[in-house]
Amino acid sequence: MTSSGVRFISVCEMFSNKLFPVDANYPLIHTRQYQVQAFRMSDERFLLRGAIVDEKPAGLYIEDDPDPIWMHHMIVELQIVYPTFLIEKASVEFKNHPHLGCTNITDHYKKLEGMSIARGFNAKVRELFGSSRGCTHIGALLAAMAPVAIQTGWSMRVGTAMASDDSAQSAQDLQEQRVKQFASTINTCHIWDENGAMIAKVRAGEEIEMPLPVVRRLRDLGRDETDWLAGRS
Repeated sequence: MTSSGVRFISVCEMFSNKLFPVDANYPLIHTRQYQVQAFRMSDERFLLRGAIVDEKPAGLYIEDDPDPIWMHHMIVELQIVYPTFLIEKASVEFKNHPHLGCTNITDHYKKLEGMSIARGFNAKVRELFGSSRGCTHIGALLAAMAPVAIQTGWSMRVGTAMASDDSAQSAQDLQEQRVKQFASTINTCHIWDENGAMIAKVRAGEEIEMPLPVVRRLRDLGRDETDWLAGRS
């Protein structure tokens, strides 16, 4: 619990019913879940894996059935080049689907290869796979995966900074690399407005503020925030 009264939930709670308020007045009739994971393949690539599930509760479709039914379960895997965010490889798998012909569209998603998952991605997905040109559920999953790719860029940047030896690089080289790494974040939200304070700090070579969840976690661990920053300077 923070001083403002806000309670931060754990990862386990995020993917359980505790995420939602319990309302016993209404029967549950449908649950949709998205989950997206990112894996570092190298300093220049990461794997983005997304899953979508539509679940009907036990007994809704088949009387006295003790178990729920997954009407949809699809998985998308994207290999992404960093820091350009170009999709190098794409695959779609239908594990559960309502109709035999649902899987006829999977190869169509090879068209994702060569696209950027950063700026303009959702519009391009609608153009290529919208309406009868694709699967509405895969489209929704891709829309959920795109911002995760940008968030993964932060993780890639942190991991690269921890592992690299910058002693041989000039200050100018480091700054150019830093600006390039932040390029995909520009205009993604009001905080990262191209004319705003955060981007101005990046361009000036100044440190931006630490993420608040990192600050809170360091305090919980009794660790010094300056030590964390020093490891990334």
